[in-house]
Amino acid sequence: MKTSSSNVSSNLHRVASLVSTEERERKFGQRAVTIWFTGLSGAGKSTLARELEKKLFDEGKAVYVLDGDNVRQGLNKNLGFSPEDRSENIRRVAETARLFNDAGIIVICAFITPLEEYRKLAKEVVGEERYREVYLSTPLEACEERDPNGLYKKARSGEIPNFTGISAPYEEPRNPHLKIDTSKESISNILQELQSSVDVLGFRKQ
Repeated sequence: MKTSSSNVSSNLHRVASLVSTEERERKFGQRAVTIWFTGLSGAGKSTLARELEKKLFDEGKAVYVLDGDNVRQGLNKNLGFSPEDRSENIRRVAETARLFNDAGIIVICAFITPLEEYRKLAKEVVGEERYREVYLSTPLEACEERDPNGLYKKARSGEIPNFTGISAPYEEPRNPHLKIDTSKESISNILQELQSSVDVLGFRKQ
């Protein structure tokens, strides 16, 4: 269950680590950023996040993926898909990503994050200097054609309410760091594009 503000103790004090984020970044030889993939279901967020994680890991980077389905089976398994629960889902994920970043780790998030207010919340929690937004602009038709888990079919038949793109809105990001249509490019080409954009996304320590 979610905790109301009336149940939160006021006798809390933040405890600082004896190891700074900057020291951790120097140790790992990287900038600790959060790369936030947003887009419709089936746009390729999870696939691309895993491929990018593997590529960066093979280069010696400390990196970890936070995926929407995985998080909802554990940390956020008590949340549904109402607007309030979606917002709380993103807040918790962003808080988790921030902790990973504090530890000097690159975080790759794969979440639909359908509304601008959710993405704004994520950026505020993670911190604008660390937050890197990648919008997978794959059209609904292409996502629905892929439909690897049959979710669009269920949404069209009314089995899944509040499904983004069908019965719930998706607001296009206003100013993403990168915009990629995965229906027009291969995964290998997209990874090369991401790799060539390291200065924008902040993968490498400058």
